Amino acid sequence: MKERVGETAGKVWRYLGQNGPANVHQLCKALKEKDEAVLQALGWLAREDKINYTVKNRRTFVSLIDSEVRAFNNCMYRIGGK
Repeated sequence: MKERVGETAGKVWRYLGQNGPANVHQLCKALKEKDEAVLQALGWLAREDKINYTVKNRRTFVSLIDSEVRAFNNCMYRIGGK
């Protein structure tokens, strides 16, 4: 189970790096993951201080913190993805 949460955290991290802020419903749909897995992955990323939470129109959105956006962009640059 812990492995699955870690894998989903990686998927969430990549999705947010590529697409910017998203809510849980968007993440579940885009990643084809259940709410439980996405919520646990968000907890993992939050514990590692990699995401921000914001509320807009009573909906909670998550995004990568600035240093993680830079890390994502550097990673993509190194593998030729940008």
